[in-house]
Amino acid sequence: MFRKVLVANRGEIAVRAFRAATELGATTVAVFPHEDRGSEHRLKADEAYQIGEVGHPVRAYLDVDEIIRVARESGADAIYPGYGFLSENPLLAEACADAGITFIGPKPDVLHMTGNKATAIAAAKRAGLPTLRSVPPSSDIDELVKGADDIGYPVFVKAVAGGGGRGMRRVEKPEALRENLEAAMREAESAFGDATCFIEEAVVDPRHIEVQVFGDRHGNIIHLGERDCTLQRRFQKVVEVAPAPDLPDDVRAALHEAAVRLLVGRGYRGLATVEFLLDADDPTRWWFIEVNPRLQVEHPVTELVTGVDLVLTQLALATGRTLGDLGLADP
Repeated sequence: MFRKVLVANRGEIAVRAFRAATELGATTVAVFPHEDRGSEHRLKADEAYQIGEVGHPVRAYLDVDEIIRVARESGADAIYPGYGFLSENPLLAEACADAGITFIGPKPDVLHMTGNKATAIAAAKRAGLPTLRSVPPSSDIDELVKGADDIGYPVFVKAVAGGGGRGMRRVEKPEALRENLEAAMREAESAFGDATCFIEEAVVDPRHIEVQVFGDRHGNIIHLGERDCTLQRRFQKVVEVAPAPDLPDDVRAALHEAAVRLLVGRGYRGLATVEFLLDADDPTRWWFIEVNPRLQVEHPVTELVTGVDLVLTQLALATGRTLGDLGLADP
């Protein structure tokens, strides 16, 4: 069991993580840039340390060296990333391993695979999951534009490190592709520190289903059902429903099985969400699109349906407990 948890995040998720850590008997550490000096999460933690430079609050939360510096200074022996910021960045997990600090999330090699949309698609193909046609990732706009012609329009521009709809654009015509690539790359560089993008075939008016998955250190993988997140605005999920309504039982079972199969044998530990698109007219036609190796903003929907505290479970699994120990699978 770790004694002190540093939460490398802010706002609601930081406060939620502090509560979970406290319930497990650990003390808590907050980090904050100058601009967040009056934020609630700073006040809720047992200790709080300022990070970064004045005028660059987002950069502060993305600074791995600063996070590790505070962990060492405070004596934190675990780091929880929450969602956004460094939650999918393998560099933080690697830095934790080098410093002898528990990273509450997947191992670095797994993050390299899942946190990058393009490598996750490659892994899904190897696991036998259906995927959409795509252009390999690149930061060379000319190369991406050339590759898109082979797919046909509409297409999606996606940042490999993207999340929350950032670094993502739908493009209807070839003449609009370059402009949208440039905009997506700028957004991805600012939000994630990585401008690399790829292009993917667009499915017109699909149904969007995501499956919640947990893994422990002993290789056990389970799912906690699915959420329907089809209703979106600007690629941001507006309403989520669980279980997904009017989903044929065989399709539901197939998506659950595919989500588990993707992660079995990969040493996955912690929480993940595996996302799929379904043909609106034929739900038996579906495609894997990405896996989020972290908590998602919409996690309370699954918590309300299952009664499982996902944040508390993340922290408990990081201590070495199994899913069986937590009553989520056979011992």
